[in-house]
Amino acid sequence: MFGFFESEQNKKVRSHIHNLAALARIDGHIDEREMNFLVAVGKKNGLSANDVRSAVSNASNHTLHIPDNDSERFDQIFDLVDMMLADGVVDDNEMDFCIDMAEKLGFRKAIVGVLVRKISMGVRDGLPREQIKEESQAFLNFQGKGEPAHGAGL
Repeated sequence: MFGFFESEQNKKVRSHIHNLAALARIDGHIDEREMNFLVAVGKKNGLSANDVRSAVSNASNHTLHIPDNDSERFDQIFDLVDMMLADGVVDDNEMDFCIDMAEKLGFRKAIVGVLVRKISMGVRDGLPREQIKEESQAFLNFQGKGEPAHGAGL
């Protein structure tokens, strides 16, 4: 199905699906709400439900592909936090996983815990993704004052 000629974008999407699946499995299983969330993220990014299910079942052998820009990095950590909240129970291991992934995605270690919690509170409060993104970007830019402009929040 996917192989040697897979596009870079497809690799990034599949890597993101693998990360989301790993988070969903922290409690030992992927429940129906979590699988529906995975399928929705996959479809939003051009994968079929079958492609998503295949990616989830093969999640153990994947390489992390880091997005090329801050907006895509934010979208990935947003999806991870949203997945963490999907089953209505936030486990410390899930929070730790999200914080670890935020660091791997390039967010500065000093702010990842606050960033994950900020996204989590916005999702719980029902705020639109773009509003949470704007508010988080403002926070990231504020935290980055005095540092180089490139990747201020990272």
